[in-house]
Amino acid sequence: MTRTAANLRIEGRVQGVGYRWWAVGEAKRLGLSGWARNRKDSSVEILAIGAPDAIAGLERVCAEGPPAARVTAVRRTPAEDDGSQGFHQRETV
Repeated sequence: MTRTAANLRIEGRVQGVGYRWWAVGEAKRLGLSGWARNRKDSSVEILAIGAPDAIAGLERVCAEGPPAARVTAVRRTPAEDDGSQGFHQRETV
């Protein structure tokens, strides 16, 4: 399998609503590696690594988010594969 990497920045009401925990579960369900973390600007950042169609699937579900979230934007940019294995949460930056 060819591994592709993308950085997703999710904006809106996405902190304090379980978004990172939810995103980790969705990424694992899609077979992705990488991480999710809160940013001090109130957004959530995700590094998604895996099959291009799985990353696109994560991008689609991230636009909805968990029930308490109110997503206003999902911005996708290309990223470098950092070698992550599995998917986990990281500390806020």
